Amino acid sequence: MTVSWSAYRRARRRSRQAWALLITAAAGILAALFWFFTAGQFAAAGPAPQGPTEAPVFDAAWMKPVQEPNPVPAGTAASALEGLAVKGRAPNTGYSREAFGQAWLDVDRNGCDTRNDILRRDLADVVFAEGSTCKVTAGHFREPYTGQDVDFRRGSDSSRAVQIDHVVALGDAWQKGAQGLGPKARQSLANDPLNLIAADGAANQQKSAGDAATWLPKNTAIRCHYVARQISVKAAYGLWVTAAEKDAMKRALSSCPQQQTIRVQQAVTAR
Repeated sequence: MTVSWSAYRRARRRSRQAWALLITAAAGILAALFWFFTAGQFAAAGPAPQGPTEAPVFDAAWMKPVQEPNPVPAGTAASALEGLAVKGRAPNTGYSREAFGQAWLDVDRNGCDTRNDILRRDLADVVFAEGSTCKVTAGHFREPYTGQDVDFRRGSDSSRAVQIDHVVALGDAWQKGAQGLGPKARQSLANDPLNLIAADGAANQQKSAGDAATWLPKNTAIRCHYVARQISVKAAYGLWVTAAEKDAMKRALSSCPQQQTIRVQQAVTAR
């Protein structure tokens, strides 16, 4: 079959146009993937209600400081981040919740277990069980991770709606240095008010053992405080960050370069 020169040129032109479209589409897909795995995964759920810009740390009226192995450095969180070691994750071998001691011990010896201490610290209009000044049965707060108003009611099912989040998840800590801590230091890490925030149960479950590279609060207003708190905990307990985690923290702090580290001792002396 004979093909005319004009037909051949038209076919070549259509072929070049098709390749150009394919290359443009591929570039668009790569750009979308890059956006998603950097900032997009945190924005994909849509805008969140404007919520708190920080979460409570310490109330010296009835809480006692937990001994931390290292002092949290004063100054900006960005500077403290540069002081953290950068390594890969260690194997998860040997991890269990029990490696950090019995859940919700009374580590500060104020007569009340840690879970109730944090509920009392974070909730407003707290109601205690009859005859108790420790066991919290009800309260409400502007939840820091979602920005929603949340009521807490103690019960076999309802208690799960408000959980106590380890800002640096214990599973994450185990793979980034906590294996080398002694039992007492691991107990402190699990019960340190610096590392604990009352949070929406579903948000806490979604976070799981994630670090800043895989999960940040939907409430963007608290992200600077949240990341600064993670950095502060890691500095206090000698934990490291991965390269991806450090990059995510730097991105979060880029909008708040003057964000300070979070220090329990500062909260104690400020009272």
